[in-house]
Amino acid sequence: MNRRTDIEAAVRAAAPHALLATLRTELSSVYGALAVELHLADYGLRVLKSLDRPDDENEPLSLHNSPEGRAFGSQEPREQQVRHDDAVDHHLPVTVRGERLGILTVRLPQALSTPELVGELTHMADLLGHEILVAERDTDLYQRARRTTRLTLAAEMQWQLLPARACTAAEFAIGAQLEPAYAIHGDNFDWAADADELTLAVTNGMGEGIQASLLTNLAVNALRNARRAGIGIADQAALADQALYDQHRGASHVSTLLLRFELATGRVGVVDAGSPQLWIQRGREVRRIELEAQLPLGMFEESQYTVQELHVEPGDRLLLLSDGVYEAVSPLGEAYGERALARAIQSTRLLPAATVPRAMLGELAEYRGAETLDDALVLCLDWFGRPEDPSGS
Repeated sequence: MNRRTDIEAAVRAAAPHALLATLRTELSSVYGALAVELHLADYGLRVLKSLDRPDDENEPLSLHNSPEGRAFGSQEPREQQVRHDDAVDHHLPVTVRGERLGILTVRLPQALSTPELVGELTHMADLLGHEILVAERDTDLYQRARRTTRLTLAAEMQWQLLPARACTAAEFAIGAQLEPAYAIHGDNFDWAADADELTLAVTNGMGEGIQASLLTNLAVNALRNARRAGIGIADQAALADQALYDQHRGASHVSTLLLRFELATGRVGVVDAGSPQLWIQRGREVRRIELEAQLPLGMFEESQYTVQELHVEPGDRLLLLSDGVYEAVSPLGEAYGERALARAIQSTRLLPAATVPRAMLGELAEYRGAETLDDALVLCLDWFGRPEDPSGS
């Protein structure tokens, strides 16, 4: 235990840009590691990129057809025998509260590759993930390494605004993804949870490029400001609406879908202020939840919003979708439509929430058959409900 504590102290004391180098030195000295590599998932969730060689175009590893990618997908440690050497590569997921950052690969001599040691290395991968999230406040190293191409300025603003791409808790699991990942402009998702409730928001600012991103930034921060003041979602929407109207006088608006979950009961309050859709999968049934449509934020002065009540049950899956998903068209001009969307939701029912959005957006890209600049957003929430207190209290 002391050796693990010593490594933790060394990594936490390392400079933000030197986390991997410090961990590599410690694992070599303490555990006899022959090599230590870190690969981070790119913004599009298509490849894993080396932190040591981020600009090597031939180096990215497939998330689907590589041992590292399979470890990333399964979120389980995987072993790989090193050819022509008496050594084993251990591919360990680097994940923080459901947010899948990448894979730490540690090469050990065959004789040292015991289950106990792999368990300790798994803990080190978790430690590295937490330290990367802290270090990103002070260095661009990790964000730069995740890029396969340059982000547009609008996309840079949107990714900086996001909370994460996944989150897990006892009561729920969330996964979300934006496309085109490197050129997104108006779509956004946000969430926050405490001991009693979870709030979700999906927003879509009108327009294109940086103007759409600026509009969405104002809306998201207005919603956060109201939420952090302890205000309910109807008033959150009203205050954000007023902030947008004061700035743009109705010339620009934002479509928003707001949900507030009571973690103890599964009661859900919803404010539908625009175009994002809400779908539910309960058992084998998939359907769109019809909501009371209200005005988008910022369209008129002093709009009032009301909350619609729903209830979720353990095992339910909710999908929040932007119009770039359900309004997509094929090369022949055929709309994606609700039937195709329901099939896509059914086809991903066995996947964990964190991987559903990327899978659905992949199917959507095949349907479109061509590159598009239209934003598309999928947010998936699996509802588990609050575990019963075994004491009965």
